[in-house]
Amino acid sequence: MTEQETDLKHVDTAELTEDDAAGQIDEYEIVASPNDFNTRTINSFIEEGAIKIPAFQRNYVWDRKRASKLIESLILGLPVPQVFLYEEGNNDFLVIDGQQRLMTVFFFAKGRFPRKEKRSILRKFFNAEGGISEEILADDEYFETFKLSLPTLQGQRKNKFSGLAYKTLGDYKRQFDLRTIRNIIVKQVSPADDDSAMFEMFNRLNTGGVNLNPQEIRASLYHSKFFESLFGLNQNGKWRDLLGSPDPDSRMKDMEVILRSLALREGTDGYAGTMTGFVNRFCKTSKSFSQEKVEKTSAEWAWFMELNEGCSQSTYRVSASRFSPLLFEAMYVTALELRDEGHTLPRLKPEWVESIGRNKEFSQFAQEGSTKTVNVKGRLEATKKLLDDLVGSGA
Repeated sequence: MTEQETDLKHVDTAELTEDDAAGQIDEYEIVASPNDFNTRTINSFIEEGAIKIPAFQRNYVWDRKRASKLIESLILGLPVPQVFLYEEGNNDFLVIDGQQRLMTVFFFAKGRFPRKEKRSILRKFFNAEGGISEEILADDEYFETFKLSLPTLQGQRKNKFSGLAYKTLGDYKRQFDLRTIRNIIVKQVSPADDDSAMFEMFNRLNTGGVNLNPQEIRASLYHSKFFESLFGLNQNGKWRDLLGSPDPDSRMKDMEVILRSLALREGTDGYAGTMTGFVNRFCKTSKSFSQEKVEKTSAEWAWFMELNEGCSQSTYRVSASRFSPLLFEAMYVTALELRDEGHTLPRLKPEWVESIGRNKEFSQFAQEGSTKTVNVKGRLEATKKLLDDLVGSGA
């Protein structure tokens, strides 16, 4: 079993992906512009924040040998895979495919290679303005000198570039600086004010042999202060306990459960078609959330986690003995609605949650086709009625 297969193994991810392939794909008008930026321009764009690494992107994972092969290819003029960028605004691009290549070029030009054991925390140094500060790059705790590590050539001849750094390339330095990497800049023209075509397009892109899932794409297309706050919500100790997983999922499936819950909390008046489209529209709206709104959402999440203090990782399990996103999001929305209406809710009893998950009235809306409008609204209505009765009776 691979590492990715073990992530969230106790969560019923089928409930999250049911409508991913459903529905009619609309027609779009998309502008795709091929460009050839040389490596010097790419590094300048990264430093100035014109090219951003979205929050969904994994950490830098290439080893020195793989990174060195890319640099060698550029020096020799060999073609390298193209990069996909999403144009969010004028001179404002998000990296969708090609992060490892772009960062390799950046690190080589800086003469520094990230230490493997420190890569997971480098993200916080990649500030909003772009790049990584010279102070951090010079810190040997995080980086080491980037010298090319290339295999011996046929006949036991040493590769002439092996052991060289950017500053010691000699005549090849200018050759590297002027080498170009093809990048495809894409932007949706119509429908206006709708990034769904980008979502559909990037959902079909293959990155490192693994297709980006809907949540990873959302994090790139809709990144904002609100979206950044989701990473904090995902670290809540009680939430990790309910999932039965101490560490966040590498493919962000846990964050998708959070986002669905928050989207439904906003109301289902705009729900139509699929859950994927509904959540995407919520994400687009969330980009304009005020700081007060972001803090209110975080406070609501913390309140609900406290409400679950007596619950454990077995509480939200249903028939498949896996954490049920459908049951969780219904309980989240319902609890907050009851609070809004003036009810004083005690801490949730595990048996309350379990009984709702097994209830026939709830279950009829949680079967096949669970993301259809009638089933989504039916689950929420049934949960509210059942929880209200349980709180009222004190059973």
